[in-house]
Amino acid sequence: MARIPLLQLTDISLTFGGHPVFDGLSLTVQPGDRLALVGRNGSGKSTLMKVMAGLVEPDRGTRVLPPGVSIGYMEQDPDLSGFETLGDYAAATLPPGELFRAERAAEGLRFDPARPVATASGGERRRAALARLLAEAPGLMLLDEPTNHLDIQAIQWLEAHLSTTRAGFVVISHDRAFLRALTRGTLWIDRGVVRRQDKGFEHFEAWRDATWAEEDEARHKLDRKIKAEARWAVEGISARRKRNQGRVRALAALRGERAEQLRRQGTAALALDAAPTSGRKVIEADEISKSYDGKLIFSPFSLRVMRGDRLALVGPNGVGKTTLLNVLTGQTPPDTGTVTLGTSVEMAVFDQNRAALDPDATLWDSLTLDPEMRVAGRSDQVMVRGQPRHVVGYLKDFLFSEDQARAPVRSLSGGEKARLMLARIMARQSNLLVLDEPTNDLDVETLDLLQDLLGEFDGTVLLVSHDRDFLDRVATITVAMEGDGRATVYAGGWSDYLSQRGPRDAPETAAKPKAAEPKKKTASSPAPGLTYTEKHRLETLPATIDRLTAEIAKLSELLSDPELFSRAPVKFRKATEALAERQQALAAAEEDWLDLAERAEQG
Repeated sequence: MARIPLLQLTDISLTFGGHPVFDGLSLTVQPGDRLALVGRNGSGKSTLMKVMAGLVEPDRGTRVLPPGVSIGYMEQDPDLSGFETLGDYAAATLPPGELFRAERAAEGLRFDPARPVATASGGERRRAALARLLAEAPGLMLLDEPTNHLDIQAIQWLEAHLSTTRAGFVVISHDRAFLRALTRGTLWIDRGVVRRQDKGFEHFEAWRDATWAEEDEARHKLDRKIKAEARWAVEGISARRKRNQGRVRALAALRGERAEQLRRQGTAALALDAAPTSGRKVIEADEISKSYDGKLIFSPFSLRVMRGDRLALVGPNGVGKTTLLNVLTGQTPPDTGTVTLGTSVEMAVFDQNRAALDPDATLWDSLTLDPEMRVAGRSDQVMVRGQPRHVVGYLKDFLFSEDQARAPVRSLSGGEKARLMLARIMARQSNLLVLDEPTNDLDVETLDLLQDLLGEFDGTVLLVSHDRDFLDRVATITVAMEGDGRATVYAGGWSDYLSQRGPRDAPETAAKPKAAEPKKKTASSPAPGLTYTEKHRLETLPATIDRLTAEIAKLSELLSDPELFSRAPVKFRKATEALAERQQALAAAEEDWLDLAERAEQG
């Protein structure tokens, strides 16, 4: 027996501003579908989702939602006017007996339902909108960038929740790990055409590349056929009085077919030009700490960032990642300790709130009025890595059209604003990039380019991100901030952090102080109350601790080489594993020493 679809779109056509977005689009969402909706920024993903939700009326075509099927749409900019608190909004559509649904979603998504709407951030408003949708539990959920502004713990909770739901859902997200974990099918928007593959997102890139390769081959064959037919038409005139009008008409049709083929959009021409090389030591933080309003952000710890490091800060929202970033870059003074920037450091900052962008300014003005990009006496040119460029030409490098150059920033999508921010910081020469949530809203292709670019960048990167895949591909050092002032340094990216973080590093025990500094102590004489083996262990542990400390220092120095991963990935992996093993062994040895020394004193 055939299943009744949750949603069916047939022959949908839609035009915005004279430009066709879709023409003749048809698709069906079946019960149980878990679909990733992917495509380049500006390809129409959010527009299609609004058509699916019934919020945008197409110019032509039909939308069929069967009786009894409920559909829920998570807006990127929800309207919370008229509600006192975030919890009021999240629970507004629930009957009194089911308010616990909204409370449970709020707990999982990590926001305070009692927070007044008037003081809530944009991220908190989005989490409230997501909680409302999950609490309503519609038969079909339409999720537009649900992971934006969520920390990794909340993303993992959302993954777990969606993995057990019986509802169908369509999701737009830049988070590849999230899409790989959840989706069973993929809808791909490309040049106004929606293709479907009944395989999850992990198969998307291979499918996309194969499709493009087939297109290139078909285009090449068509070009050769047009060339052959054109040669016949020219030579036939001199060889015959009468021309085969059928072949002439066929040639015109071939040329028309070729003209109608839409070339796929190119990739953004991202480029970075490192400023003169900084000193080998970029940041030296010695016993720094910070508190706000009596809340400890991070307790005293030390950190050294070397040239070429890609340092990632991870942790829950509100734990203080941006605060630590500001302290490390000298923008905020620490309460205790010192931060010293190395010599010849030139910094470029990517701000997660896009605060550097004036929403009422045009894209043109956003570049030409920037003091670091302005070309004296020229209002149509910008300085790009020391060379003047026409502003429209530079915007085209980042996939903006000439028409968009005079449009206001507020008209841009989230991904387009991110590309404009990248255009600003990549115009400058820098040797220290500070990137606070750079991946939000970027499409897969631009993310790939950014990752490759950061890997080749001859400078240092400080990064805050909740994108686990991006962290794994970019970071060489991870600082985990887990609350209660704890900030712990690990080698590698997110997966490396998880593998290295054993039971001794868990939140309940990670805060144990190393007050005794055991590696500097020695046992002066065999202690009473211990067995002979334990006495020997107590005497030999200081040497073991010193050896492990020296090995950790050597491995850390090896892994500080920014080119090691690309030059010798096997060596990098083995060094990372060895470092994790020795760090765990050192922690165990220090704990054994403290335990034996305490027992010896008691004896």
